[in-house]
Order: sequence, then structure tokens, then C-alpha cells
Amino acid sequence: MCGIVGLYFKNTAMEQQLGSLFRPMLISMTERGCDSAGFAVYGDEYDAGIKLTLRSNDTNFNWIALADQLATQFGKVDEWFRNNTVAVFKLPVNEATALNWLKQNAPDIEVMSAGHSIEILKGVGLPAEVADHFNLANMKGSHAIGHTRLATESAVTIQGSHPFSTGMDLCLVHNGSLSNHNRLREKLKRAGIDFKTDNDSEVAAGYLAWRLSQGDSLQTALQNALKELDGFFTFTIGTRDGFAVLRDPIACKPAVIAETHDYVAMASEYRALANLPGIRDANVWEPEPAKLYVWERNSTTTAGAV
Repeated sequence: MCGIVGLYFKNTAMEQQLGSLFRPMLISMTERGCDSAGFAVYGDEYDAGIKLTLRSNDTNFNWIALADQLATQFGKVDEWFRNNTVAVFKLPVNEATALNWLKQNAPDIEVMSAGHSIEILKGVGLPAEVADHFNLANMKGSHAIGHTRLATESAVTIQGSHPFSTGMDLCLVHNGSLSNHNRLREKLKRAGIDFKTDNDSEVAAGYLAWRLSQGDSLQTALQNALKELDGFFTFTIGTRDGFAVLRDPIACKPAVIAETHDYVAMASEYRALANLPGIRDANVWEPEPAKLYVWERNSTTTAGAV
């Protein structure tokens, strides 16, 4: 099963409503995925370095001490805040420098996301519980994608829940199953991609990260995914500027898209979209098989075939 939702604002005046509109979308997919949930929120831009979302298994972890260590190492921490069991840090250094320091000095800290805009938040439990754990209803931003999981390929863990990070400000959520994930995982390991779980969806994310590292554009990477990922899938990919939707050539897994002058929304089922403002006047359609749909800021909205 599993459920996917996404919401992207074309009208920036709506950004204050992101969490309040997105939370019911995520919760509406509970019947498709009740064991864990997660979401990526884009907003609160930081361009002076790297923005990291970090997580600890220790509910009493001393985030203040870590902030002091980071400030000592890098001269300052531009900003940091705690959101329940995670913390978001804005550091005036590049990604590699920050991640290398964390690996050496805080190896038990899990990096949930890295970029200039993205924050990935996820947990085990009902979607409503996960949403409220991180206060989703009050979040602001330009867009968000989310996932509700019913595990079929691996254990129910935070690490196995979606979204999976695929690079700077990039992440992927997946509804479906891949039949060649074990073979492809071994190939990607040899290419230097690390995996934390046995989840087949993590292989899709790792594949995308690998193609991007080889110089592919996002569109080219997804075109290659159609050729090399064997199985059924609907993917939604979050980027700093928007999101993309892609279904496999058979289009076995459901998806629906709605677009108005103010927003673009997608979901596994229409009921996730039914209460959005202006939905009665929206252009609503089912995305075609093997066709890439992309909406991003600073570019023309496209729905181009791949």
C-alpha cells in the first residue's frame, strides 16, 4: 500500500498555511500506511552555508552541548532550534565539512537531511501522531511532500520510513515495490552509495543519488530510473524549488494531481485533495504512465513526457 501526498504553492501568499493544509492531506492517507510516516518541508531558506536536520536516538540528548561544539569548531552557529526529537542547525560551512565533522565527533547522530531549505521529519506511529510530534500544523514554507507507510519489504523503523534523502535539498517518497532492489543495491554499494536499511525504496533513492553524482540532471536521472528500476512505483521527488511526479510504465500504483492558479497538489487518492481551497475549480487528472511532471519556481511549469 503506502500513501503519498505533495503540496506546492505557486502563490507565495499561501506559504503561511502550508502546515495547516498539508497535515490533513497526510492524515487522510492513514489507511494506506499506518505504521510510520514522514514528510519533507521546504522553507526557512539559508544560503550562507548548510542547513542540517539531525536526529538522536537519545531522547535526552544534549543539543545545547552539540551547538557549543559546532560553534567552537566553525566559529559560530548562525541559528539552531530543536523540534522535539530532532534539531535543525544552520552552519556557515559547506556540506562536506559539516558532515565529516559530525561523522568523526558525533557518530551516533543521524543526518536526516542536508541543504539550504529542506527539513525531513519522520517517525514510527500513526500519521497523526508523527505530524503532531513535529508540530506540522504550524509549519510554514513553499512546499512539502509526505508519505504514510505500510511496510512490505523491511522492518518498521524510523530509518525505513520515507522520505529518503537523495542529496542536497532532494528527497524521494515511493509507493510500490521494486523486484530488482537486491541486485541493484549491491551494484550501488560498489559505486560508493551507503544504505542504512533493507528497504527497497531506499535503493530507488540511492539510485537517484548515484545518477545525480554522475552528472545527470534530475530529469535524466529519472529517465534512467524508468529503464533500470524493475517493479511498480509512483515516485514524488522533492527539490529546493518544487517537486516532480513519476509513475512506472504500467502505472500500477495510483496517483492524482490537482492544479489551480494558487497551488499544485498530488496524492495517492483524491480524498487527500478534497478539502483544499478552490479544489472544485481545480484541473484534476491522473498522471500518465512513464511521464515526468515537474513544478518548480523560477521556471515554466512543465508536464513533459520522458
